[in-house]
Amino acid sequence: MSIDYYQQQAESFYQSTITVDMTPLYQRFLPYVPAGGHIVDAGCGSGRDSLYFANLGFTVSAFDASPALVELAQQHTGLPVSLCRFEQFTATTPVDAIWACASLLHVPRSELSHAMAHLAAQLKPNGVFYCSFKYGQDEVNREGRHFTNLDESSLSELIKDLPLSIIEQWQTSDLRPGREHERWLNAICKKDVRKDPA
Repeated sequence: MSIDYYQQQAESFYQSTITVDMTPLYQRFLPYVPAGGHIVDAGCGSGRDSLYFANLGFTVSAFDASPALVELAQQHTGLPVSLCRFEQFTATTPVDAIWACASLLHVPRSELSHAMAHLAAQLKPNGVFYCSFKYGQDEVNREGRHFTNLDESSLSELIKDLPLSIIEQWQTSDLRPGREHERWLNAICKKDVRKDPA
């Protein structure tokens, strides 16, 4: 359902997100990533973040489930962008970090733990996993998109059986103009090798 929305609204979504200043989030995330490390931009949308990371010298693997957004992201970044869903992405070698900015929230709650487990499996031991969700505890469908909203307790419940430990979590306002009233939950997790079934 959400993929259909992005197919139809790809250009307007691109234009509304490509110039958003994400610096405050980058400043929280990047200190955990080794210089020149490999970052997966999971659900990359416009490619805004992929280009930022690549320009800093990181290796970037980007993917999205919307063919229209994949095309726009490739044009914007000059990087190869894969067309796949979260559970379909496989890294050729374990990566240092996963950046899932406002993307996993489109996965139904019943499938979210599986999707996050699959992504976590692509990480090196002690690799980092950033994710963000609209703040709440419900699931809603709005204008053709599904949203799984999480707060601190529901995120902890979600990952309790995954090889991930939360190292930072914080709330922010939406960074897009006119959307400041919307709250987001941000989290940085670390791959905990002791909990990894592999």
